[in-house]
Amino acid sequence: MSNYQSTHSVSLEDIFQINDISLLSNEQLHKDLSAYINNLIITNFERLIQLLYRIDVSEYKLKALLKENPTEDAGLIIADLIIERQRQKIRLKQTFSNNDAISEEERW
Repeated sequence: MSNYQSTHSVSLEDIFQINDISLLSNEQLHKDLSAYINNLIITNFERLIQLLYRIDVSEYKLKALLKENPTEDAGLIIADLIIERQRQKIRLKQTFSNNDAISEEERW
């Protein structure tokens, strides 16, 4: 996914396809993801839990944020965590790809 264009229907698979960290700052993406998550909370909470484990969102951090912000939209909080986790994955991938360009002699 080279750029994000709102379809008002986004899935976590769409988020996984984003490789450009700057695209994760897209406000409409955040809104669409939040709406998708809120829909999962209402219609298929078990699926949401499975996806959060797959993404490796910190359960501790999620519970703490939800507890600290009881009046905040849970979908927005979860969307923030998912987007931050995807940013971390992209950075990690970039770090390892940059290391691949370094010769064996320079690594040691």
